Amino acid sequence: MNSVLVAIILLPVIEIYLFIKIGSYIGALTTITLIFVTAILGIIYARYEGLNTLRSAFMQLIKNEIPVYEIISGAAITIAALLLIIPGFATDIIGFLLIFPLSRKFILKILSSKFQMKKEANEKFIDGEYEEMENKNDKEL
Repeated sequence: MNSVLVAIILLPVIEIYLFIKIGSYIGALTTITLIFVTAILGIIYARYEGLNTLRSAFMQLIKNEIPVYEIISGAAITIAALLLIIPGFATDIIGFLLIFPLSRKFILKILSSKFQMKKEANEKFIDGEYEEMENKNDKEL
C-alpha cells in the first residue's frame, strides 16, 4: 500500500486519539485554546524563518551561488506552516520540527541521503558511442 495513502488514513486517527487523551487531562476548552495558540505562534515563527531564509537566499545570489539549501528550506518552512495551520497535535509537532533550523537541517540531511541512495541505485546505464550514417534515399530527395 502506498505510504501517502497510509498517512492520509492514519493522520486523522492519530489526531482524534490525541484530542481525546489531551482533552481528558486538561479539558476541552484548554485543548481548543492550545490548538489556536500553537497555530498562531507557528505561523508567526514560520514567517520569521521564511524571511530569514529569503534573506539568506539573496545573499547566496549576490555571491553568484545557487541557493539550493535555501530553496529546499523554504519549501520545508511552507510545509511546516501548513501543518501548523491544520488543527491537531501531531501535525503541530511535525510542523515545529520543520520550522526550527536545527531540526530542519537534520531532517533535510536524512531525506537527502535517502534520495541520494535511490539516485545511485537508479543510475545503471550503458555508455556507448554512435555514428550517424547517411542513407542513399536521403540524397535523392
